[in-house]
Amino acid sequence: MTAIANILWFVLGGFLAAIAYLIGGVLMCLTLIGIPFGFQAFKLAGAVAAPFGKEVVERKGASGCLRVVLNVLWILLPGLELAVAHLILAALLAVTIVGIPFAIQHVKLVPLALMPFGRSLVPRGSIAFADQAPGR
Repeated sequence: MTAIANILWFVLGGFLAAIAYLIGGVLMCLTLIGIPFGFQAFKLAGAVAAPFGKEVVERKGASGCLRVVLNVLWILLPGLELAVAHLILAALLAVTIVGIPFAIQHVKLVPLALMPFGRSLVPRGSIAFADQAPGR
């Protein structure tokens, strides 16, 4: 069932969102300072391409001053706008019964779009994998 939902998601807008995140990631990677932010945009591109069957988890051991600073910069630059966009899309999709599963996926992506440093999107049921995922 998740495969069909991911295909529908991809065809009905996930592809465009993933392309937008990829373009943003490439643009951010043009500067040395923007590379960590570009990698987070690439992570978000993968998340919006196929979100069904996955969950956002907090990585253990991903605490620290640098993570907090990077998340604050992310919130001030693209993060707040991305999170609000996901919430608006979720509200619009939740109006119809058919759109409710897609709205739930948008709400699930809000924490990742707001503060991506120290968080990962992993397949559901594989929480242990999130602790070992390098660079995610």
